[in-house]
Amino acid sequence: MEVERVQDISSSSLLTEAIPLEFIRSEKEQPAITTFRGPTPAIPVVDLSDPDEESVRRAVVKASEEWGLFQVVNHGIPTELIRRLQDVGRKFFELPSSEKESVAKPEDSKDIEGYGTKLQKDPEGKKAWVDHLFHRIWPPSCVNYRFWPKNPPEYREVNEEYAMHVKKLSETLLGILSEGLGLKREALQEGLGGEMAEYMMKINYYPPCPRPDLALGVPAHTDLSGITLLVPNEVPGLQVFKDDHWFDAEYIPSAVIVHIGDQILRLSNGRYKNVLHRTTVDKEKTRMSWPVFLEPPREKIVGPLPELTGDDNPPKFKPFAFKDYSYRKLNKLPLD
Repeated sequence: MEVERVQDISSSSLLTEAIPLEFIRSEKEQPAITTFRGPTPAIPVVDLSDPDEESVRRAVVKASEEWGLFQVVNHGIPTELIRRLQDVGRKFFELPSSEKESVAKPEDSKDIEGYGTKLQKDPEGKKAWVDHLFHRIWPPSCVNYRFWPKNPPEYREVNEEYAMHVKKLSETLLGILSEGLGLKREALQEGLGGEMAEYMMKINYYPPCPRPDLALGVPAHTDLSGITLLVPNEVPGLQVFKDDHWFDAEYIPSAVIVHIGDQILRLSNGRYKNVLHRTTVDKEKTRMSWPVFLEPPREKIVGPLPELTGDDNPPKFKPFAFKDYSYRKLNKLPLD
């Protein structure tokens, strides 16, 4: 069965200035109605080059407790490498459909790797205005090049170089977050599987949408991951839910946006917040983003770290193997 890609729907919708009914969100979700229009609080920005390590730690911990999201600058990933990563990703999505379909997620696949469109069940049967590409970039034992584009030719080299930098940054951040809990630097990394933790690249492609007031690129969700490190293009769209409002996230060139995901929420026994976020779309421009999800191996059981629980602080979450947690969440099954 051929899946209709949003990129193709966008091309035909722009001619009619209408979008198919399944993309029109209910009033409680429509961005024109639900986006906060007053003065927007600034999402925390942390400069990782600050020589005052204690100040950096306090800023990361506070943002993770209050927002579950922050942006890092001077993070060690070269600006030129981010530009190349975005360049090869954009070139892939500009290829003819037949070439993109050569790395499509197989219909019978239980995994998410590959080029695709629909990701999770929507209770109202609504669709998101986005196409995507998933593939693991680390560790080498988990990489399946079958889902890495052959074109542009430099795609593999750029992603392998990016994997090294994003791994280093994530380990730095997890070390800071571990110390913020009063634990050794390696605690959260080990809780996510140590050297076996997996890094999943995703490219989101949100083509122009004639009714950005009615549609969403990605509906409200928290990430399944431990943490997510994301670089967007210059077209805004990320929104964060805080204090009962949807706020636009400011675009900072070359910054990396850090999301606290479900597994760090659970490992920290609720101390760090998993951020509820969504993506809006643009009428004229294509928005793209490159999140890398740091996830435990499928069989890894994740629950509150024992050092953080006791008689006065009982575990708030039931431990689950990551594969079971993911299955239950994606299929809207209970998690307690």
